[in-house]
Amino acid sequence: MAASGAKSVLFVCLGNICRSPIAEAVFRKMATDAGVVDKWRIDSAATSTYEIGSSPDHRGQACMKRHDVPMSHIARQVTKEDFQTFEYILCMDESNLSDLKKKANSVKSTKAKIELLGSYDPQKQLIIQDPYYGSDKDFETVHQQCVRCCKAFLEANS
Repeated sequence: MAASGAKSVLFVCLGNICRSPIAEAVFRKMATDAGVVDKWRIDSAATSTYEIGSSPDHRGQACMKRHDVPMSHIARQVTKEDFQTFEYILCMDESNLSDLKKKANSVKSTKAKIELLGSYDPQKQLIIQDPYYGSDKDFETVHQQCVRCCKAFLEANS
């Protein structure tokens, strides 16, 4: 468990079963490998209620297994408290960003910095597309984007 005063990041996508749990798992492994996981509070959530209580998509889990990235998450929706307790809320696309900013406007004393995770991509791919209706290849693309972005985000916050 992260110590009080720890840094914090919440990864967000539409349903919290594809992109955001992949980003959470990738970042957690990077922080673990760097020996700083105990300095971070790491989680993921959805903008929608569609998948609350669901496990990550089986294709995403298979992708993480291929890359030896542990993944364990149950989908949940972003809460008002998230805006008050997380330092960073990193989302996947413009729709997520718009939804999060609207929700943040209804929260008193928001501390979260809301950004696109892709804004950290050294290859400048700003949007991380939803792979839900795609193939295993699309989940691999999400993984690669998350690796690049999470690496840059961790380096910027070390």
